[in-house]
Amino acid sequence: MAIKFKHPSIKYTSRDFNSIRNDLIEHAKRYYPDSFKDFNEASFGAMMVDSVAYVGDILSFYLDYQANESFLTTAHEYNNIIKHGKALGYKVAPAPSSYGMVTLFVRVPAAPSGFGPDTSFIPTLRRGTVFSSTAGSPYMLINDVNFADPQNETVVAVVNETNGQPSEYAIRAYGEVVSGRLNVQTFKVGDFTKFRRIDLRDSSLTEILSVVDSAGREYFEVDYLSQNIIYRPVANTGANSNTVSNLLKPFVAMRRFVVEREFGRNFLQFGYGSEDNLSNEGFLNPDDVALERHARNYITDRSFDPTKMLQSDKFGVSPSNTTLRVSYRTNDSTTVNAAVGTVIRVENSIFKFSNTNKLNNGLKNKVINSLEVTNDDPVVGGVTFPSTDEIKRRIFDVFTSQHRAVTAQDYRALIYMMPSKFGSIKRCNILQDPDAMKRNLNISVVSEDSNGNLAKTNDTIKNNLKNWLNQYRMVNDTIDILDARIVNIGINFTIVSQGESNKHTVLRRAENALRKHFMSIGDISEAVSISDIYRILNQISGVSDTADVTMVRKSGGAYSAIGFNIEDHMSFDGRYLIAPEDVIYEIRFLDTDIQGTVR
Repeated sequence: MAIKFKHPSIKYTSRDFNSIRNDLIEHAKRYYPDSFKDFNEASFGAMMVDSVAYVGDILSFYLDYQANESFLTTAHEYNNIIKHGKALGYKVAPAPSSYGMVTLFVRVPAAPSGFGPDTSFIPTLRRGTVFSSTAGSPYMLINDVNFADPQNETVVAVVNETNGQPSEYAIRAYGEVVSGRLNVQTFKVGDFTKFRRIDLRDSSLTEILSVVDSAGREYFEVDYLSQNIIYRPVANTGANSNTVSNLLKPFVAMRRFVVEREFGRNFLQFGYGSEDNLSNEGFLNPDDVALERHARNYITDRSFDPTKMLQSDKFGVSPSNTTLRVSYRTNDSTTVNAAVGTVIRVENSIFKFSNTNKLNNGLKNKVINSLEVTNDDPVVGGVTFPSTDEIKRRIFDVFTSQHRAVTAQDYRALIYMMPSKFGSIKRCNILQDPDAMKRNLNISVVSEDSNGNLAKTNDTIKNNLKNWLNQYRMVNDTIDILDARIVNIGINFTIVSQGESNKHTVLRRAENALRKHFMSIGDISEAVSISDIYRILNQISGVSDTADVTMVRKSGGAYSAIGFNIEDHMSFDGRYLIAPEDVIYEIRFLDTDIQGTVR
């Protein structure tokens, strides 16, 4: 007869298969000695014990997994981290974009007099014109380029051999481009539905350009649906229009949407209101959303009533019984950056002439076909997606900054929050200028090139970044955007292998370990720990000792041309390679810049 105990001893610390199995066998031997005696691996009792231990191990794993993924600090899955970030106010960035300037050339026939180009044939290149690089990456022209601008350079291109007079003039102009290609989708929507959601079915979406219904009414993208005020540029007709072309005016956007990104999919999320109850109010009336307390004849406080807000149209209008035309930009290339002189192809040009009906079609088409493009500076800004550790750090920074810039941490969070359509910053460093009379901040930035290596941030992205920070900075803060100095370094080391080990295998292990360690780019002003290199090498199987580690400066060719002396920046004990406040170290070519010898 089996011995029964009312309260058997249970070990709650056993979580893995072997521990659970051993506890089950011990439990059976103690409480069921007469019923279960055969614990041979081939017995039925052993199979049942193994089955229960197997199920217990799986349940323990998933409990631990769910517990870890429930908190931002312990989560590992990228999508779960993004969900935690959304709850804390972090906006998921779309596919990265790159920005830059291109140089444009057209040839225009000479005026009948022979002096200067014929102004009637000088065109305007419209925004939306698409260029491409030698690698096939597309780039869109952001703004119209007027070749008639007097600031453009005009030179003689072709001379008539008969009379020696110019027959064609070449005009050079500059335009700003952004990586990506224009796409358009249409969606038919039926009867009114609250909080309508539309799946764009395009994972490469970078930026929504416009959403217009069949009646010509435009819907505006906002950060959150309760935001009913946007700012739009309005042409400046005042006396200072020559210096300030546009005025920024508030605009009530009753038709609005937010973009939600989930698992590589993009959705347009609209509000709950309908066209029938649309009002022209721009702001909420507190009396309409206040909840009075009853059961007493006096009021000491008024509380916000969210149900009354839902009865208004302040979450925006949900489209109904119409067709939506969604124009957006996509980045479907493996890289969106371009090196100098690689953007040389014209894919689709959009020209505008002042009196096109009165022009000779042959000469006009000749002007159109003469368009040439190149880039004198690299087109950069697109960076690799941040790792899980980086994205966690950014989420914490965004939550603590509360969309205002006071501390250096706030500025760093806002820099990484800048929408990717304005370009992206790979690394930044914020320092207060000690020589400035006011609170001037020097922000050093660096971007990535088409190969994923560090590169100088172009002026377009710097201007975008400065305008982006202006809306958050303190009124007494002034900002200077500076280039971080990229210093390319290499590592030479010598290790001593153990007598029985294959020295070639040991050397390959050591080089691969260092390449893995330096695969992630450090921060600006972050020192390189030589002690860590010694520690990594000494932990390699087959290494008895590390004889020497030397940091060398890499320059010339594909390396940066910054003048920098490695020895002058070594710590006094030789344990660190110290980085100045505006310097970032980079091992550009991991396969060749980390070299070792073994003895």
